[in-house]
Amino acid sequence: MNIFRLTGDLSHLAAIIILLLKIWKTRSCAGISGKSQVLFALVFTTRYLDLLTSFISLYNTTMKVIYIGCAYATVYLIYVKFKATYDGNHDTFRVEFLVVPVGGLAFLVNHDFSPLEILWTFSIYLESVAILPQLFMISKTGEAETITTHYLFFLGLYRALYLINWIWRFYFEGFFDMIAIVAGVVQTILYCDFFYLYVTKGENSQDQC
Repeated sequence: MNIFRLTGDLSHLAAIIILLLKIWKTRSCAGISGKSQVLFALVFTTRYLDLLTSFISLYNTTMKVIYIGCAYATVYLIYVKFKATYDGNHDTFRVEFLVVPVGGLAFLVNHDFSPLEILWTFSIYLESVAILPQLFMISKTGEAETITTHYLFFLGLYRALYLINWIWRFYFEGFFDMIAIVAGVVQTILYCDFFYLYVTKGENSQDQC
């Protein structure tokens, strides 16, 4: 494992922990898209089904279990524990417009037409757009709490580091996965769009002061 993959994984884990701690400490999930978190839970569930069929390493298994556990813990906090603070009125992105096309694409474009491979491909495609409900919510409300921006920053950093990881693996290992790379590029672009929204919102707020 190269340093870019490792730091990418740690950035991803940091993002998840930041979000969980934010919800737990404030006893509120205000400003957080429950729909994005449900999509991420679906991403991890469909991607890591190989936990039931194979063992790669202790690190690999541990990280997968942590991702799945944290994803469902976040969904539980939003929709059950702190449901009263969830802003469903602004979390209105139509996720079926993401899940259905992504599901169809996974059937059509994959490495191998088998159940586990199709579900893995589905998770790769879905992860690239799972943040859209959160970005839509921010653009709709015009607000992004500092802790939420930290969460999104580390998610964006995770994707950027993974892009470097794929470049590294291509040059030094001869490994090339077009599906993962294209989906990763799309996802990174979406996070760049978030930073643009955040900067412009901040500038507008300063102009009004």
